[in-house]
Amino acid sequence: METKKYTSFAEIDLDLKIIEIEKEIRYYKLLKSIDNVKESIFPTKAITLLTNLYDNVFSGTYGTIIKTIVPFGIKWFMNRKKRGD
Repeated sequence: METKKYTSFAEIDLDLKIIEIEKEIRYYKLLKSIDNVKESIFPTKAITLLTNLYDNVFSGTYGTIIKTIVPFGIKWFMNRKKRGD
């Protein structure tokens, strides 16, 4: 790497500002990468979507009917398995 020769303090200050800005850019890129990793590990959007879907399906008249029938269906299935049918 070639050593740069400066002729004034203004050139040094300019290079120091450039280095500082580059450092900030790298820092914010790192933060963005961390956020992307967090999002891939904890898919909050998918959970929110499933929650909204659940609320839509199990709300209203049909939701009440489904919530009433499902436990009976599960109980019937479990009893069927116990009897060996």
